[in-house]
Amino acid sequence: MTENITIRRAEPSDLEAVAGLRWQWMVENGDTSTTLERPDFIRHFVAWAAENSASHRCMVLIRDSEVIGMAWLAVVPRVPTPQLLHRASGDLQCVYVSPGARDTGLGGRLITETLAAAESLGLERVTVHSSPRAIPAYARQGFENSPRLLHARLAR
Repeated sequence: MTENITIRRAEPSDLEAVAGLRWQWMVENGDTSTTLERPDFIRHFVAWAAENSASHRCMVLIRDSEVIGMAWLAVVPRVPTPQLLHRASGDLQCVYVSPGARDTGLGGRLITETLAAAESLGLERVTVHSSPRAIPAYARQGFENSPRLLHARLAR
């Protein structure tokens, strides 16, 4: 049985399904401490995605006609240099593949396509904050530790 797999930039009609994946991710991780109901979250998420489409690009993984995965590329402009007036970097966010499609290579393909989109945008680098389980998948895609990339946790 051959699967019909497509990876492409999300279209507005995909965003409800993407929001559903984000909700599924929360439930899967046992984080059900929310005052929002699922339909309210989906409405908010779709509006947020539309409002932030210039800075946050969503890639979707589709099997047949069902959205089964997502990856977000947040694009951040960087300070110009005399050598390069237009600079940007990216942050890979919210990479998620439905449980039934994991460990099949589809997550790797989703990351590959998202990195290709980053390259087509001319980004200097892409960072990712990963769960321990996903580190090998990112490493296979060329991500590596950097002693120069630091972060600070800020109070919420």
